[in-house]
Amino acid sequence: MLSVVPSLRAFAISLCRDVDRADDLVQETLMRALANIRSFQPGTNMSAWLFTILRNQFLTEYRKRRREVEDSDGSYVESLKSPPEQQSRVDFEEFRAALATLPVEQREALLLIGASGFSYADAASICKAAVGTIKSRVHRARMRLCTLLALEGVGTFGPDQATFAVMTAVRRG
Repeated sequence: MLSVVPSLRAFAISLCRDVDRADDLVQETLMRALANIRSFQPGTNMSAWLFTILRNQFLTEYRKRRREVEDSDGSYVESLKSPPEQQSRVDFEEFRAALATLPVEQREALLLIGASGFSYADAASICKAAVGTIKSRVHRARMRLCTLLALEGVGTFGPDQATFAVMTAVRRG
């Protein structure tokens, strides 16, 4: 096994193009060979067996490195921030519960305008009501939802202050 080490090292350097990485690869190859020595069949070519282990280890590491992104300054990780999903789920459930408490006419008008994207005229036609009545129902529904959800206005909709601070924090080195 030891007589093959120089050839293994030369092969590893040709694969890795980096002496340090090649030395690590040879060391890993020898450790795997010793750990699995029972799988070596006496009378077969030990050199070929070791080269196969080295090549397979190199390919495994190569595939793993292809999925990794070098990010020494942390800029890539910074771009991956996303708000936690748990709060969105809680907010959605609170919204659904609040929406269910609205009178049917207000809920219907709000859903036609806000969720379905109909114009006020189309919503009025669907509900068989005047356009002004639909506008009034939508306004009252929005105001009631703001009260039920403790929203002070559009600026308070979205992530809470702590989540917003985390999402917009500037990385300090």
